[in-house]
This record gives sequence, structure tokens and C-alpha cells, in this order.
Amino acid sequence: MTTLQSRRERASVPGRVRPDSTHASPVEQRRRRRIRVSLGILALLCVLGVVAYLTYDVRGSWEYAMDLRGRQVGSLVVVGAAVGASSLVFQTIAGSRILTPSVMGFDALYLLVQTVIVFFFGGTAFLMMGVGERFLLNTAVLTVFGMLLFRWLFGRNSRNLLVLVLVGIVIGSLFGSLTSLASRVLNPNDFLTLQDVMFATFNTVDGTLLWFAAAVCLLGLAALVPLLRSLDVVDLGYDNAVALGLPYHRVVTLTLAVVTVLVAVSTALVGPMLFLGLIVANLARQVLPTHRHTELVLGSVLVGVLCTVGGQFVAGHLMDNGTTLSVVVNLVGGIYFILLLMRTVKL
Repeated sequence: MTTLQSRRERASVPGRVRPDSTHASPVEQRRRRRIRVSLGILALLCVLGVVAYLTYDVRGSWEYAMDLRGRQVGSLVVVGAAVGASSLVFQTIAGSRILTPSVMGFDALYLLVQTVIVFFFGGTAFLMMGVGERFLLNTAVLTVFGMLLFRWLFGRNSRNLLVLVLVGIVIGSLFGSLTSLASRVLNPNDFLTLQDVMFATFNTVDGTLLWFAAAVCLLGLAALVPLLRSLDVVDLGYDNAVALGLPYHRVVTLTLAVVTVLVAVSTALVGPMLFLGLIVANLARQVLPTHRHTELVLGSVLVGVLCTVGGQFVAGHLMDNGTTLSVVVNLVGGIYFILLLMRTVKL
């Protein structure tokens, strides 16, 4: 039995009843037990990571430490969950494990928006803008960009890997070149102001924005839940999904809308994390041997939280802020992306 046939048997059109787990074969029961155990271990590691981050080497006032670290942990959880879930379902729609929304130019656009603001209005005006205004501006721009880009890319059912990779590289290079050009003509003070937002930071997250971003993230994840079983069918490909009676265009459009909002909110909250989604989504697929998105998305959320909280714990506490989480993620993720691309080409 081919892989496609096996996946077709596991997928079902929404509304159909899945076979009762009590009638599953011993191999299937062991596989499901492994998935449940893996999800439980991931959840436990996330809890331990959060507790360790909050309580490790606290000096001075506990009230101050809990307030500061609580906001940091909140932002780490929001970003990890949003990036993890959005990256995994985006890979399903794109039909590739090497593509994520960030690779398609989101992070480059975020940097371009900040550079344009500083270029036209100056660093002083940029700093005088409230964090709320900047957050809403970034979220709106990234959301509009994502909807237009994804609608264009997937409007004709295009899942051509080479086209998607090429578009992502071209868009990222274009935005990066415009950012570099504008930043070169800034005065030194404005350039230093711009450098503060070039890398993702979890140290100075506004509490009000964190609550707003967390609410949007929860709503986005809740909106994904009814689409998860449909995504099992989308994973089979356009022809198979349509043959099984799935409203392909509606499912893809709704999913891309949710993905765009999740990525826009997480990027606007803390800044760019280029390869985080690539690492998280692929680790989740390796840990969980299943094609069911109800389990994969939950696993991807847990892996994302574990990566952000654990990575920031190492960078902030153990390395005494000697580096930033985004630098480590981009380094590891860049190497991982090249390896996955080479493996895909060989296949």
C-alpha cells in the first residue's frame, strides 16, 4: 500500500465518522498510545520550562521579578504557539515542509516597515509613537500583505514548490534590499534607533499589548479547530481533496486568513523570528508519527512554546544575555533549512 493510499484511509471528509479506536489494529493502537505519551511529555516539559524560567536565580524583589518574567514568559508562549500552529498548517497548504510564512517575506516586510517609518519621520518620531500604535500599524500592514500574497499564490491551486520558494526568495530579497538602501542614508542616531527593532526581543513587552496579542492568538487557534479535519484531506493534494468532496477553496482561504493573523500578531509583538516556524513544525512532525492535524497542531504549539521558553532560558539565564534567541534560532534554522532543501531536491 502506497503512502498516499495510507494517508487517504486515515483522512476523512468532515462529517464522516472515523472508525472506532476500539476496533483499531494493535499497531495502530500502539501508534496512538505513542502519540498521547509524546504530547503528555511535551506538555510536561513546557510546564517545567515555564516554572524554571520564572523561578531560576531570582534576586531581590520577587514581586518585581514575577512581573517582569511573567510578561516575558507570556510573550514567549504567545509567539511559540502562534508561530508553531501557523507554520504547520501553512506547510500543509503549500505542500512542502521547507516553507513557512516567515520564509515568504513576513519578517523582511516587518523590517522594511520600521525602516520606512524612521526614514520619513525620524528616530525621535519613531520612539514617540506609542507601542500600541506601532503594534496596530505592523499588524495591519502584515495582515494585508499576507492576504494579498497568499491569495495570489494559492488562487490557482498552485502548490509548485519551486514557484513558492522562488517567490519567497524574490520578495525577501526585494524587501531586504529596500531596507538596506533606506538604512544607509539614515543619520547615526536614527540608525541606532532602528537597530533596536531589527531583532526579536522578549525583554520589554508591554503588558497591555501582550493581553491583546494573547487574545488574538487564542481566537486564531480556536478558529483553526473546525478546519483541522479538513486539512487532513487538503494534505492529500488538490485533486484528491476535490474528489473526496472537500470545498477546497473555502478551506484554504479560511486557513490562510487565520495563518496571516497569527503570524502578523506574533511578529508585531516581538519582532522577526525567521526560522522558528521551520524548526518547530518539522520537529513536531518528527515527534508525532501521524497525519492528523488535531494532534499535529497541538504538538506544534507545544514544541513552539518549548523552543521559545527553553531557548530564552538558555540565552537569558544560563548565558547571561550574551546573545539573543533570534540569533540562535536564525543560525540553527538556516542550517536546518539548507539540509531540508537538499533532502527535498534529492527526493
